[in-house]
Amino acid sequence: MNQFGKYKDLFYGIYKDKEIQLDAKMSEHIYFKVGGPVDILLTPSNAEQVKKSISICKENNIPFYVIGNGSNILVRDGGIRGVVIELSNINDIVVKENKITAECGALLKDVSSTAAKESLTGFEFACGIPGSVGGAVFMNAGAYDGEVSFVIESAEVINENQEIITLNKDELDLGYRQSVVMQKGYIVISATFALKKGDKEKIDNRINELTTRREDRQPLEYPSAGSTFKRPEGHFAGKLIQDAGLKGFTVGGACVSEKHAGFVINKNNGTAKDVLAVIKHVQEEVKKQFGVDLHPEVRILGED
Repeated sequence: MNQFGKYKDLFYGIYKDKEIQLDAKMSEHIYFKVGGPVDILLTPSNAEQVKKSISICKENNIPFYVIGNGSNILVRDGGIRGVVIELSNINDIVVKENKITAECGALLKDVSSTAAKESLTGFEFACGIPGSVGGAVFMNAGAYDGEVSFVIESAEVINENQEIITLNKDELDLGYRQSVVMQKGYIVISATFALKKGDKEKIDNRINELTTRREDRQPLEYPSAGSTFKRPEGHFAGKLIQDAGLKGFTVGGACVSEKHAGFVINKNNGTAKDVLAVIKHVQEEVKKQFGVDLHPEVRILGED
């Protein structure tokens, strides 16, 4: 039963019909391809819509969640009660000299590609990260010895009062898979990255090298949320899981990838329940065998 669909009319003053969906299947909006429906899905095209949507939700006690392109999210099979605000349509990318300003919904691979075309170096590491700019700032995304904190200059965010403020690099307090955005529940609207002029051929070669490494080592042919667990201090999650003998461990249609043990994949039309069962078993076995706690990097939303 849709508990909050009755509030849909509140949003029609600021959205077009196609930007509001009732009972939208979240499995069609996240990379894991699992999860039940959300009562109301909003797809804004600008920051003002986001601000107004949050105000409406708060004024009417409607629970709400803000997501990017769904690359690092797992939605439970019962779906999400309330509103999901998906930012993927807020995605402009602007280049000015050695700086790139990208809106929250812009894909990291597109920012990396834009930088390469402009012979700007520093963003090659993100060429294969499947997330968007907003999510990348939220969790200080990184790969292949690079991360957002190395190149970001500032970010525009919506704060707890629905005001748009600009935070510089220091104010963003970026650490391993954390930021002030995450801590305070801010919403990233855009980010500006300061890059350096480089040799286009070298930049392209680096992107090609990283793309090949990713394709060779990661199970990209199956739905997943990328690396399932954060890196535990002093260890690598994938190595611990492999050493625990868990490669290929399966529940229903979900399993630990045979190609890279750090990935839980939806191999055969699995459910969120299957994925969560695999995650739980991996955590228990790694704790039992090595005394190490594994914490999911994926963001889990919704109800069973």
